[in-house]
Amino acid sequence: MHEHLLLILALLLVVMLLVMLAQRIKIAYPIFLVLAGLGISFIPGVPVLKLDPEIIFLIFLPPLLYEAAWYTSWNDFWKWKRTISLMAFGLVFLTSIVVAFAAQSLIPGFTLALGFLLGGIVSPPDAVAATTVLKGLKVPKRTIAMLEGESLINDASSLIVFRFALAAVMTGVFSMQEATGQFFLVAGMGIVVGIVGAHIFYAIHRFLPTTPAIDAALTVMTPYILFLGAEHFHFSGVMAVVSGGLFMSFRSHEIFKTGTTRINMTGVWNTLIFVMNALVFVLIGLELPDIINGLGETSLMEGIKYGLIISLIVILVRLLWIYPVAHIPRWLSKKVRQDPSPGWKNPLIIGWAGMRGVVSLATALSIPVMMNDQAEFPLRNLIIFITFVVIFVTLVFQGLTLPLIIKLTKIGEIDPILPSHEQQAGIQIRLDQLAVDRLNEKYEKNLTGNSLVENLKDSLQNDIQLHQSHLSSLETCSNRQNDLQEYHQVMLDIFALQRKELFRLKREKLFSDDEIRKAESQLDLNELKITGNKHL
Repeated sequence: MHEHLLLILALLLVVMLLVMLAQRIKIAYPIFLVLAGLGISFIPGVPVLKLDPEIIFLIFLPPLLYEAAWYTSWNDFWKWKRTISLMAFGLVFLTSIVVAFAAQSLIPGFTLALGFLLGGIVSPPDAVAATTVLKGLKVPKRTIAMLEGESLINDASSLIVFRFALAAVMTGVFSMQEATGQFFLVAGMGIVVGIVGAHIFYAIHRFLPTTPAIDAALTVMTPYILFLGAEHFHFSGVMAVVSGGLFMSFRSHEIFKTGTTRINMTGVWNTLIFVMNALVFVLIGLELPDIINGLGETSLMEGIKYGLIISLIVILVRLLWIYPVAHIPRWLSKKVRQDPSPGWKNPLIIGWAGMRGVVSLATALSIPVMMNDQAEFPLRNLIIFITFVVIFVTLVFQGLTLPLIIKLTKIGEIDPILPSHEQQAGIQIRLDQLAVDRLNEKYEKNLTGNSLVENLKDSLQNDIQLHQSHLSSLETCSNRQNDLQEYHQVMLDIFALQRKELFRLKREKLFSDDEIRKAESQLDLNELKITGNKHL
């Protein structure tokens, strides 16, 4: 037990050091960690890690999906739903079909069912890798929205393809009509479970006397319960987590009422997701020796050749699919043509950002070792090795070249989006005007009897931010404690009203969700200046 604990702690320490080194040399850490894990695995004496796919699915997948859903803009998701759906469903199915027939004709002993199994494994890109590589680069908002939206759904569609292909291999029976019906049932009921579960947690957060620490703990529990609840009834746990996460994110202004709660929750989740992401990508590299040892009759060079060919196929299929998806709807619909054309640059970047990651590896590892008749599962180790090669090629090759492509294309914003500082100014004017109106309507007496409230109105009218030094100086005046307490109550009431206004602004879609989220964070910080950490 002590040895396992020491190994885990040592691995976490190494991961942190590698991430810092990746930041130092300016390489996206998922790429660097896979390379580093691969290098470490060949050092003599390093323990060979054997990953339990059930642990990867259960421990890592739910919170990673939930966090992605939480920070996905619902407005952007709905606006680009057509393209997102064609990528998350159409592209996954097309990739699975092409890979299935290619693998059947290319690899000796590969049946069509095994081909679909491999296609379902390698079809979904990894959102974490793409967004990490794109972080800090000047990429259109539309590009980010589409990649994030695609990543929320494609895992579910690919896992469903994998599930049906696995059943076909195990039983030798496959019905397209039955599979299609089961697909919609599994995905649809997964969404239902997610929404129902999210409503239950919504009620707990909103109506029970929780604290910031309890709220943060509940948000960590939510994705696991949604995932397990859906999987228990053989529905899509991925769709349950995604739908529940989107619902909870949209209602977050109602359930997390204080700035302390949101700041505390943000800290917990930032740490949790960072550790999970970093650990998963280094584990991918460390797993390689065990994968190679399991190749059996297939030589290493043959496995690499098959992996490179499948990698080329998934890259080309994505690039060939994305251009018709981007432009054909514009030819067919006048409404679609109202949006600015994506040109050739935006589809190129989206197409090249199809890096595979943890979901593909975990899915491959979940292939059972034995068939129902206790015979060995055919070509299991080769499928896992090909999956690793596809992850390695797409993550390292595409990940390292994606920033260069963005630089060479010199892509700018496609849609007419106001600059960040102008959006923030517009939001702040709305909030300040709302605060002034509130003071005039509800606190008219305080404006003449309390100099602090009167000064507040003057500062709002001049659009001047309150400073921490001003608040500190007020707190040193012991003879003004009553006024200070009254002043704080006024401010907290205004902050609550301003949060409701931010929610209205989100529904009006005048400003981007990112800028509204920044304004909400600023409100949280302003509230924290008054309340401190007394809510914890």
